[in-house]
Amino acid sequence: MIQDVPAGHIAAIVTDLEMTAPPADPGPAAPLVRWRSPDLDAYRALFREIGEEWLWFSRLSLPDEALAAILHDPQVEMYAGPDRESIVELDFREQGACEIAFFGLVAPMTGRGEGRKLMAAALGLAWREGVDRVWLHTCTMDHPVALPFYLSCGFRAVRRRIEIEPDPRL
Repeated sequence: MIQDVPAGHIAAIVTDLEMTAPPADPGPAAPLVRWRSPDLDAYRALFREIGEEWLWFSRLSLPDEALAAILHDPQVEMYAGPDRESIVELDFREQGACEIAFFGLVAPMTGRGEGRKLMAAALGLAWREGVDRVWLHTCTMDHPVALPFYLSCGFRAVRRRIEIEPDPRL
């Protein structure tokens, strides 16, 4: 089925991926620091720096109150690299599951194996008692190696869908 994309909108294929058991050997982990109740402007700045090229916009368009409600929720854990060069956001609000809601590195850190270390750290934090599913999603606007990377980390694709959103660049 072909569907028209309305003027002023963008479309992407979104792939949901999951892991139902921790990896046997995730490899060495990157250092991460828990970022408790992050300042909204600092969070948006890092979110923008990491995701601007890939059209990460969902958190940038949220009003302060809505963003604070997510980031300050006790079941949402935010981590960053020691020099704020990476971000891992873990969402435990669904019982028995952890969503890796956001995962990324600043551009100078990509292509050097740092993503694999960051994922090892993220998985080490995500897999805890009571969690039997870790999941995330990516889309066709993300880094071109995002989907193959997640698959190589042990995730498997479980759902694909089309997402149509207003173009944040307009």
